[in-house]
Amino acid sequence: MASSEESQGNLIKDRLIQLRCHFTWELIIEDIEVPELEYRILEEIQFLETSYNAGIHNLLAYVKHLQGKNEDALECLEEGENLCHRDQAEQPDVRCLVTCGNYAWVYYHMGRWEDTQNYLDKVQEICNRFEDSSRYRVECPEMDCVEGWALLKCGIKHYERAKACFQRALEVDPENPEFNTGYAIVTYRLDYPPRRLSNISEAFSLPPLRKAISLNPQDGYLKALLALKLQDVGKEAEGEEHIEEALTHGSSQTYVFRYAAKFYRRQGRPDEALMYLEEALNATPNSASLHHQMGLCYRDQMIQIKNSTNRQPQDQSRRQVYRLIQLAIDKFKTATTLKPTFEIAYVDLAKMYAEIGQYEEAEELFQKALSIRNIEDHILQDIHYYYGQFQQYHRKSEDRAITQYLTGLRIEKMSYAREKLLKALQKVAERWDRQEVRVVEAKSLLGLIHKLRGELTEALLCYEEALRLAADLNAMF
Repeated sequence: MASSEESQGNLIKDRLIQLRCHFTWELIIEDIEVPELEYRILEEIQFLETSYNAGIHNLLAYVKHLQGKNEDALECLEEGENLCHRDQAEQPDVRCLVTCGNYAWVYYHMGRWEDTQNYLDKVQEICNRFEDSSRYRVECPEMDCVEGWALLKCGIKHYERAKACFQRALEVDPENPEFNTGYAIVTYRLDYPPRRLSNISEAFSLPPLRKAISLNPQDGYLKALLALKLQDVGKEAEGEEHIEEALTHGSSQTYVFRYAAKFYRRQGRPDEALMYLEEALNATPNSASLHHQMGLCYRDQMIQIKNSTNRQPQDQSRRQVYRLIQLAIDKFKTATTLKPTFEIAYVDLAKMYAEIGQYEEAEELFQKALSIRNIEDHILQDIHYYYGQFQQYHRKSEDRAITQYLTGLRIEKMSYAREKLLKALQKVAERWDRQEVRVVEAKSLLGLIHKLRGELTEALLCYEEALRLAADLNAMF
């Protein structure tokens, strides 16, 4: 009897693996990431105004399953099913395959094999209506799109796969508003330049964003993203026009407030940024991103006061600086509590502690940031850069700083953070060379810097000079 049940279970599992749904899309979500992901999904359901919302309930169902809450998962799937039927009144079925597939998987994990088979039968029935299908699987752009949205929502490590999904969908239907929206958002997220952009043509996410907006002219969310990308390439005036338009549209205002705040903070207007962040925080008080952004605004206000007093604040200004540092610390702490894998928030918190001389706390936070698993290369480079700056300027240890710069440079990803590492290392090496201290190391480091920048002739000259200096030193002893 047990053998028969085991055989039946294996047969069902073989069928389930063929489905296209959240359980088969290899969504890599660490246990520590689940609560924050669930919160972001709930935020989107409540505050992001879009007609593409059946899939988000399916993703929420998958997250509920990961938490062992399969009954809650079934409720989420029911909501997704209702939206699916409502949204596809004229062309039903295709996206319902995802919901049916998720139902089958949840029932399987609950040991309800009869219900599992019922949903497998529904999947098969729908698949039979399409030419390009197998028994339990349909290949079509709508399915690629749903998979793309799921990957996009599950974080940075899934973005390249999400982009590929939307690209496949667009190859079939290049003017589809939803496919273009997904593709524009994922290209924006992936558009981390290897250096500061100086030319509008260098930002590869701009054309997709412009096209998506032309197909979704009332989408304030997309306009806010376009504004930020225009700001990246120095087109701030045009970007500000889009931000102002986004703020008047009334759609997805909680999200638009976030991006408007980021735009104004980067423009050097932290007071205005805080106003929009407070509005957004009223709606989503547990957003790690919002608390982090507020911390950055307080930090920027502190820097403004320091700069206005030639970095020598007195009396009232000193009290204001301390108060703003404490406010920033509080916000960065909250961000890391809400999202324990928020690497840059740990770094920003460490920098604030260093500002007030609490070096042990700062050291611990840098180590915590570096211990987080699966950090993206450009973020890891940034962490090593700021940790090196901390060692150099607060701990007064150039050797430990150089170790961090070199560790970051071993990561071969071309990024703006990598250029910062090169410049920091170059600054130390050139000063040693100028002051004629540690001359062999100085020339060797300069050789390495030239090599990493592809300047091989200059690199060879530096290495040859280092060898000559080393030989001279040996001859002296």
